[in-house]
Amino acid sequence: MGRVEIWDPEQYAKFNDHRERPFADLMSRVGATAPGLVVDLGCGSGALTRALGQRWPLARIVGVDSSAEMLDRARRSDRFERVEWVRAEAESWDPASVGAPIDVLATSALLQWVPSHRRLIPGWIDAIAPGGWFAMQVPGNFGAPSHRLLREVAARSPRAGELVPRLRGTESVGEPAAYVALLAELGCDVDAWETTYQHLLDPAGDQGQPVLEWTKGTALLPVLDVLTGDVERAEFVRAYGEELSRAYPRAPFGTLFPFRRIFAVARTSDRQR
Repeated sequence: MGRVEIWDPEQYAKFNDHRERPFADLMSRVGATAPGLVVDLGCGSGALTRALGQRWPLARIVGVDSSAEMLDRARRSDRFERVEWVRAEAESWDPASVGAPIDVLATSALLQWVPSHRRLIPGWIDAIAPGGWFAMQVPGNFGAPSHRLLREVAARSPRAGELVPRLRGTESVGEPAAYVALLAELGCDVDAWETTYQHLLDPAGDQGQPVLEWTKGTALLPVLDVLTGDVERAEFVRAYGEELSRAYPRAPFGTLFPFRRIFAVARTSDRQR
């Protein structure tokens, strides 16, 4: 997927309950008891980063994100200034900038936006203290109708030449076995798995097109970065929304939205590298 220039924290937060669960499932497999330094790479608006501070009250917590809008929300919500908020791109972020070995490095729903992430992981592992933890989660749903239809509508657009390249890069997300192999070859003990969440969206029927509302906060953003005119945006969103409504029809109990995610948790060797 293309890098997003502007994130909308309000739009992203519409489905917080569903978006937060994978992070909780990921971190439940991290066995650190008293880490000194915890980094959340791709911290977004910071609610989950602050939760890490509650889990480990004596730890130094650092949240890193590329979005000024998300970090602004994070700082305003951090009433007790519990977290150090850092603006940086994942590709250029230097783990040495935190000034100490990292005991827990977590990254959730970020690396699908970073095509080079499998080349970056070895450097991140090197920055983790002996016996420390690396935890990652990425969507594994790029073949789902929500994404396939987005690519198809983009390919039919008058601006396909600009849109289609922005929606490439999903091949950078590996299968669980690929992350097991990568992390095991780096000397880590690895636990990897996948889950398909059966999200039930908008059971009250308050949203006309809940899957479209979901994608407006994530997958649709590279398109909206390109289509800045109100008319062309509206036309694209209309066409895409019609496709989504056929693919994800509303039932009396809400709209079912299956969403596959891939997880990996690795512990580095206790021996000093």
